This record gives sequence, structure tokens and C-alpha cells, in this order.
Amino acid sequence: MKKAISLLVLLITISACNSDKKQNLIEGTWRLISAETTEKDSTFSTFNSKTKMIKIINGSHFAFFNHDLNNGKDSTAAVFFGGGGKYTLKDSVYTENLEYFNNRQWENNKFEFVVKVKNDTLIQKGIEKIEKLGVDRVIVEKYVRER
Repeated sequence: MKKAISLLVLLITISACNSDKKQNLIEGTWRLISAETTEKDSTFSTFNSKTKMIKIINGSHFAFFNHDLNNGKDSTAAVFFGGGGKYTLKDSVYTENLEYFNNRQWENNKFEFVVKVKNDTLIQKGIEKIEKLGVDRVIVEKYVRER
């Protein structure tokens, strides 16, 4: 009986310790539902309803993939790109270190975003800036959690 009570107390203590671990709300698989870019004084949608993009975030890495919904059969509209790398998250500041990308000129750059999770929606807003490519813009992307 004493062993059973001791075991029960130990299990309760372990589960109490585990529940104190802060959950990373951005971890998961997300599907892009809207994207907006602002360059200079112009803001425009960059969301393409003829493609599907997902972002996968785990404890240390992120990856994203985008492809056309016609299985690449229409060569004029065939799309595929993907990339990923490590990230950091401090409070609401999410920084992607892009280590892999099919457009290699984008690799080895950092992109800092402010992220917010509301219900099943992830919103990230930040600056994409790569001087050597002339890229300097603000992007806002909205994702919905994939189930």
C-alpha cells in the first residue's frame, strides 16, 4: 500500500512538473490563407489561390513548401518552391534563419517577424530585406492550423 501511494505521489509530481513547461503555440503545420506585401508606398496581395503553401514548425526548425494545385501539368502555371532552416522565438519575435531554399540567393539570410496566434490562426508580419537582390519589403502572412 505504501508503495502504491509513493508511486501515485511520484506520478502526480512528475505530471505537475511537465505541465509547467511553456507550450510553443507556433509549433505545428500551417496552411497559408492570405499574404500581403508592402513595397515603398504600394500594398498588394501576393496570395495565389491556384497554389497551396504549408509551413511546418517544430521545436527548432521551420520548413515551407508551395506548389500549384494542377500537379504541375500546366507548364505555364507550374509552381514549386520550398525552403527551411532554424528559427528562434523570443516572446512574439520569430526569427527565421533561411538555410535552404530553391532560390539559392535567398539562403543564409535572417528574417524577423512579429507573430501572433489567435485560435487556429497564425499571423506573421515582418521585413524581407536582401540588399544584393534589391528586396526590401514588409510582408504579412496569415496561416490556419492544419488538422
